[in-house]
Amino acid sequence: MTAKNWEKQFGQVKHKKAERTRQLKFNKPKDRKYGRGTRKCKICGRRGAIIRRYSLNVCRQCFRDIAAEIGFKKF
Repeated sequence: MTAKNWEKQFGQVKHKKAERTRQLKFNKPKDRKYGRGTRKCKICGRRGAIIRRYSLNVCRQCFRDIAAEIGFKKF
């Protein structure tokens, strides 16, 4: 179950309080304190392959789109 749609499964148990709290306890994504899951791209929101150098905080795919605009050259 991905972090985007973890709430979709509550349609069947929305009226059963005990079942819903148990589902929430075990299926809710964790709040990350370190690692790849803590940072995301400030343009598109992806969580992997973030370029943090010079405080860019942009994924590599978005970096390719904006590199020429911010002054990087391809050698």
